[in-house]
Order: sequence, then C-alpha cells, then structure tokens
Amino acid sequence: MANVELKNLTKKYGDVVAVQNMDLSIPHNEFLVLVGPSGCGKSTTLRMIAGLEEITSGEIYIGDQLVNEKDPKDRNVSMVFQNYALYPHMTVKENLGFSLRIAKVDKKEIEQRVKEAVQILGLDELQKRKPSQLSGGQRQRVAMGRAIVRNPKVFLFDEPLSNLDAKLRGQVRIEIKKLQRSMNVTSVFVTHDQVEAMTLGDRLAVINNGIIEQIGTPIEVYETPKTLFVAEFIGTPKMNFINGKIKNQKFVAGKTEVSSNHLPDNDKAILGFRPEDLIVDNNGKFLLNVEIIEKLGADSLIYGTDQNQNLLCLRVNGNTKINVNEKINLSVSEDKYHFFDATNNIRLN
Repeated sequence: MANVELKNLTKKYGDVVAVQNMDLSIPHNEFLVLVGPSGCGKSTTLRMIAGLEEITSGEIYIGDQLVNEKDPKDRNVSMVFQNYALYPHMTVKENLGFSLRIAKVDKKEIEQRVKEAVQILGLDELQKRKPSQLSGGQRQRVAMGRAIVRNPKVFLFDEPLSNLDAKLRGQVRIEIKKLQRSMNVTSVFVTHDQVEAMTLGDRLAVINNGIIEQIGTPIEVYETPKTLFVAEFIGTPKMNFINGKIKNQKFVAGKTEVSSNHLPDNDKAILGFRPEDLIVDNNGKFLLNVEIIEKLGADSLIYGTDQNQNLLCLRVNGNTKINVNEKINLSVSEDKYHFFDATNNIRLN
C-alpha cells in the first residue's frame, strides 16, 4: 500500500510563496491530477514529492513513512518528465535497464523487468533503436517504460504529453490510463491541460497561486465549482459570466433578471453558466447578437454580446442554422446557474 500524504506543505523562493500550507491525501491506487495554470505551483509540488525540490516546511509521507529527509533514490517513486530524458547513445533496451544497472540489480532480474515493460508498452520491435530513431510518442513510451522497470510505489508524471501533437497526446493519454490501472500504482499527474485532467484523473486538485482551491472527481469539479477561478479554468470553452447583484431572490444585471432562490441579498454577485447549457429559446431572457461562429464539425461555437454588452458563448449542434448578425433569444435551466460572490469569489449556491 502506498498512499501519499502532504501535510501543511510549503515552498518559498525568497519572498515568493510557490506552495502554501498544502494538505493533500492521495489513497493507494488513485490517479490524482494536479491541474492549474503555469506558475501555480503544481510542478513544484510534484518535485517535492519526488525529493527533487527541498521543502520549506511541512511533511511528506509515502506509505506510512516520513520522507522529508530521504534522497530521491530512496523514496521508491518513478518520475516521467516532459522532455523524455533519454540517453541518446543508448538503445531503447539499454535506456530501460540503465537505472537498474546503476542500482546493481541482478542481470536476470533486469532482463525480466525490461521484458515486462516492453510487453506492457508494445516496444518489442523498437528495442534496438536509439532515441533519435523514434517518434515523440515512442520516446514517451520508453520514458514510461523506464519508470515501470523500477516497480515504484508511486508514479509521478510532470506534463509528459506537452511535447506531443494532438493526435499523439490522445493516444498516449489512453496508454497512461491503461498502464496505471493494470499496475495498480498510486499516480500523480501534473498538467495545465484540462482535457488531460478531466479524462485521466480519478480526482482533480485544482491549484491557483500555490493553494488548492478544490479537490473532487472531474464531474464534481465541472458541475459544482467551489470558486470563480475553478469555474473559469475548468471547461472549454470557459463558463460565461455576468456581473450583477442579488436582491429579493432575483439576480439583476441591467435589463436581465433571473431567479436566485434561497440566496441572500448580495450587491456584488456573479452569475455563471456554461456554453453547452444555453438553449435557443424564443422566450429566453438572454438576447444574443451573434458576432462570430466557429464551426467545429459536430459542434459550433456561437460568440456574441447580450443586451447588457456581456460577451457570451453558446455551444450548439453543428447543423444548427444560425447566422452572423442574427439576434437570438437564449435560456438556461435554473439548475445550471452558478452564483459567486464577486468579493471573495466563493460559490453561493
């Protein structure tokens, strides 16, 4: 069993706080994704777990063992990096077994572990090639294989798909998920790509400025964001927002009024709703002046401004007939409204 526990973990670079008082519990065999914008502290957190970054304060446990003072090689974790970090003069087979040879593992044991990794990742025909003879996706599979042979307690992935094109990202993403499930290894995956986060993670930890703003399953985070930042960051295209106020169970923004049942009065409130939750409705409360249409095939994204000059986006079926400069009425089901306090950005409903 290899759960990971972070207790009050903090990392400072001089006066800059990269990670602030982070508490995080990752149970055995979970695939947790740390997701957030560049510079939010997610990679720093991963590197502290690996022992590649000294912590300023707090505690890190792997299993039941405090590892603050342990060297990276003694933490029994394997890390897959963005840049593959393969040795260019070695073959695939030699790259896979190198860390084990350095650790003076028995040759027969090395052969067996390398063979298992090759079978898991489908690298049999590539064993004699060098990295320069491999595609980006193949190199990343070798990098994962090098992590597998160590039989780690924890897999750590630091944006491993960033250097791949869109098609390869999809393929390798599936391979990583299948690998984690087959090996039953606790895994922590860092990304700024919300598609990767939503499709890979059993749970997401959404990080902003070194602080975890929400932890939950992908669906929980998507359907019930706890803060304005989470609501804006998770979802493509991003959630629509309208500034207004709540008075007498109504959200009011200029000429627009919508129900805000069971919410107290608030002079600085924000209403949010997702593009896919907007519906073309002749009786809808939102009047959209269509300005741009992006046809994506199965879907189309419609951009424009409402009667209060708020920018809005609507996602519709690709066959929907809507034209630029057309005015259309839109509605949203009340259970799809997201209300936030504009002062502290905390969810209200």
